[in-house]
Amino acid sequence: MKSIPLNRQQIMEIIPHRDPMLLIDEVSELIPGERCSAKFYIDPCREIFQGHFPGEPVLPGVYTVEAAAQTADILLLSMERYSGKIPLFLGIDHVSFLQKILPGDTIELHAAILKERQEKGIATCAVEIYNRDVLAAKADVTLAMR
Repeated sequence: MKSIPLNRQQIMEIIPHRDPMLLIDEVSELIPGERCSAKFYIDPCREIFQGHFPGEPVLPGVYTVEAAAQTADILLLSMERYSGKIPLFLGIDHVSFLQKILPGDTIELHAAILKERQEKGIATCAVEIYNRDVLAAKADVTLAMR
């Protein structure tokens, strides 16, 4: 199957997220039902950095998890059977934060389907998050398509 790159507008045609919660800027590779590679630029102007942490800003882990979930959303919602559905976050397992993600960084996220229960519309994706080619975080994200 051929890889599909996506810009921000095309991403918004697949997933329901919008600013300020849309945390994916582009998709460099998408093979529906197989894998998705996406990028997210950590804009230093984001309001969250005023309080997390003053003088030593770092991207909150919940933003990293949300970006991982959105990468999985793109992978799943690009499949015909889930197209147009709303992805509901059911849970996260095996999450590890290995490196700080700082304002000005661009992270690369790679998602692949681990398991799927089609009859229930539930899937778990493994997501790896890289910062400057170093593994910064990883998690298994479970979503329900409704």
